[in-house]
Amino acid sequence: MAQDGEEVKKMDSEDIFEKVKGILKKDIDKDGKLKKICKLLADDVEHYDWVGFYLVKKERLVLGPYVGEPTEHTDIGFGEGICGQAADMEETFRVQDVTKEDNYLSCSVNVKSELVVPIFKNGEVVGELDIDSHEESPFTDEDEKLLEDICEEVAEIL
Repeated sequence: MAQDGEEVKKMDSEDIFEKVKGILKKDIDKDGKLKKICKLLADDVEHYDWVGFYLVKKERLVLGPYVGEPTEHTDIGFGEGICGQAADMEETFRVQDVTKEDNYLSCSVNVKSELVVPIFKNGEVVGELDIDSHEESPFTDEDEKLLEDICEEVAEIL
């Protein structure tokens, strides 16, 4: 929360989305593009403390490019944790307080909330964009819409 005299940094979804589209057009490999998107989101959205992609390999989510603290959760089965549930149920999961989730896989004691958006290609989940925040209840409909739009664009390179 901002102190007196501090300016609160507001997320500019349209600007971020245009930057993502620019990254996807660059002449760099897939992992390079995904890493740049992670860095952009982590840098431009104050409450995104860990940003990463998981890619589907044989009904498992394998950690791809990410920005943030290292995680031991590099291979997650469908149905396991928030990420696995999102893949299994094929829907976005917005968890404003991870302590209220029975099967949350803790990446860090600092994580208070998580937003996971599946990436679909030809009607199947091919990956996910996972966002962790050190704040409780920071995610809004705007976050969800932005990330879902980004995942639609990212699907084209997967």
